[in-house]
Amino acid sequence: HIAASLPLPSERDHLRPRIDMIVFIIDIQSKYSLNAVEASLAYVDARFFLGKVCFLVTGVGRMNCCSIDMNAIWKLREDYCSPVLFGELESEEIRVATAQRLLRMLQICAGHVPGVSALYFSTLMRVSAYD
Repeated sequence: HIAASLPLPSERDHLRPRIDMIVFIIDIQSKYSLNAVEASLAYVDARFFLGKVCFLVTGVGRMNCCSIDMNAIWKLREDYCSPVLFGELESEEIRVATAQRLLRMLQICAGHVPGVSALYFSTLMRVSAYD
């Protein structure tokens, strides 16, 4: 399910499926997308930041057109202890690879991968981000 912002409307709570993972998408070329993500973060239950939130940064293939300072992205990663993925939606190959990574993360967050918890996976993602 996709939402443009949080909080989600409460009138359909009883019909809403369980939320296993939240992916915040940030277009590196739009300060508005970063502002929308930052505003929405206040509505996320703190328990989700234990391995069930990630940030997907798009538009990285056109870094010369950046509107967002990368330090703002790194600050989100640090402040919310959540991994950052980078993807270029214009390239089908990279789009497919990014979707596969997100699907695997979702499987882990939903508890469908025996022996791997979302928190453990998130820790691995953060450590690899520093290498």
